[in-house]
Amino acid sequence: MDGNPFTEGEIARRLGAVRAEIAARNLEAAIFASPENVFYLTGLDHWGYFAPHLLIVPLEGRPILITRAMERVTIENHVRAADFRGHPDSETAADLAARILADLGFTGRRLGLEFWTSGLSHGLATRLATLTYAEWSDVSNLVDQLRLVKSAEEQALMRRAAAITDVATAAAIEAIADGVPERNVAAECIAAMTRSGGHVPGFGPFIRPASRLGEEHTTWGSGNYRNGDPVFLELSACISRYHAPLGRLVRLGGVSDADARMAEVTAKAFNAVLSALKPGVRARDVYGAWQGVVDDVGLSHYRRHHCGYCVGIGQPPSWTGGNTVTGLRHDSDLEIRTGMSFHILSWLMGTGKGDDFISNTVLLTETGAEVLTRTPLGPIVR
Repeated sequence: MDGNPFTEGEIARRLGAVRAEIAARNLEAAIFASPENVFYLTGLDHWGYFAPHLLIVPLEGRPILITRAMERVTIENHVRAADFRGHPDSETAADLAARILADLGFTGRRLGLEFWTSGLSHGLATRLATLTYAEWSDVSNLVDQLRLVKSAEEQALMRRAAAITDVATAAAIEAIADGVPERNVAAECIAAMTRSGGHVPGFGPFIRPASRLGEEHTTWGSGNYRNGDPVFLELSACISRYHAPLGRLVRLGGVSDADARMAEVTAKAFNAVLSALKPGVRARDVYGAWQGVVDDVGLSHYRRHHCGYCVGIGQPPSWTGGNTVTGLRHDSDLEIRTGMSFHILSWLMGTGKGDDFISNTVLLTETGAEVLTRTPLGPIVR
């Protein structure tokens, strides 16, 4: 969070790809409001995204970034490929954007706007439409689709994040013991993540007793860990907004025979996903590889909503890349491409025949699926 992580050539390549898509839709410009997409196109890494950021990208000329005037110093230090225009808190980003669009001659023209993002409230969008009289076209997912394939620069950031994820995971596992407060484990994990060079992650870490496993997005509480109650870990380090999450189940005091057998199944199913991740296949086929292993061991009744999802850039409060999740689902026709990165989950909890859970960040390279997070699969017993 102390500078722009991208080279000028990287940003120029991204803007060129975005402009090609804008032109293909017969638009004259587009406005992007997703914090993840504004970061992707400018390199602006700060905590100011709680307020609206509007990035105007015309077919020609420099993009214009609009947000609160008080962010001037940060943006001038971080952003090299866009001009900054700040608005006072007495008006909205839409007010300033409307004036800029008028100055550029875009009033009443065909323009793109991200409709489906938490970065653009209904009120702000309505005011923008009222002030500009433009013919607005939805460009949601335009940048998101480009972000799915990671460049060499992005892959390097994810590998760095993955290495720190492993360090933080090791610290958490080492701290887990009978009677240890939940908050102490979290503190060791976060401290290790920070000392190793990690930046503030999009969310997490999620560290909680298995008795609260179903609370999908809660984390440590005020209790103490006890023998016999497994501990759920799901966490990611972050480097310049790039995340590499993993998940493990840590058992206190021992592991049952049933759980040990299930750990073998989760590992086999995970490896099946790795084998299925090939350029040109569909996400539903990748999920089918995972489900096939599960079916073969007599768990055909067990189904998951996905066996992983695309991961990379994440702004708080998420590491999933925005307010939607691009999952490897049984019904998804997403085409797998080289350069995509995924949080692959092999989750077999509540099966009736044992429980286990593992997940890792996986990058599809020219030579195959590369597992970026290296923490041993387990079973992990403390």
